[in-house]
Amino acid sequence: MTSAPVGYDPHAFEPFAVTVDLAVFTVRGGQLHVLLVERGEDPYKGHWALPGGFVLPRESAESAARRELAEETGLTESTVSGLHLEQLRTYSEPDRDPRMRVVSVAYAALVPDLPEPRGGGDAASARWWDTGVLGALAFDHDRILGDAHDRIGARLEYTCLATAFCPAEFTLGELQQVYETVWGVELDRPNFRRKVLTTPGFVQAVEGSPRRTGGRGKPAALYRAGAATALHPPLLRPEGRST
Repeated sequence: MTSAPVGYDPHAFEPFAVTVDLAVFTVRGGQLHVLLVERGEDPYKGHWALPGGFVLPRESAESAARRELAEETGLTESTVSGLHLEQLRTYSEPDRDPRMRVVSVAYAALVPDLPEPRGGGDAASARWWDTGVLGALAFDHDRILGDAHDRIGARLEYTCLATAFCPAEFTLGELQQVYETVWGVELDRPNFRRKVLTTPGFVQAVEGSPRRTGGRGKPAALYRAGAATALHPPLLRPEGRST
């Protein structure tokens, strides 16, 4: 450890804390859901918020994000360690937390359907919420959630991130439902299928017999995520076709 420069006084600067907040999305029953926790302590006791908490002195922001997610939701460490977290942005407005000056590093995650969470740490409870029926969240979490939703929608156009919402093996119908749910638009099925299958490395067919879907009982081929990470050309969302 290096010593502080001569003449440097750390007490001359107002202290502040660093926290992490997580917007964790999944698709359930054809609707976009986000993971929220009910705060068990003040401020905002009893209000719903994004999971998160303070970064400890000897840990990184991402390590803190995974630790807090496990502590506040009851998800196992192995489940949390396998999630793809994408750093969203930093929120540093002076009055965003009534306790003191707090700077938050926010993350977004896309996951297939996970087990029901439970409260832990300073969270009284945890649950998946339909993003279409949310009330006001604690702190500035409405803004963080909105920014995360926008980021995910944009990322689906240029990357293969949509497969993170799907199970290990999925149908093209399930993949299309991810796009329709996040974008809030209805996609043309043949056109979507053609774009996915002609994009190199987007998906890979699973060998063996197709499985049967519940709807019309027709066999549907199974796919898994391909090796590509970016889409060339991009799969742009259509304009003016809402669900």
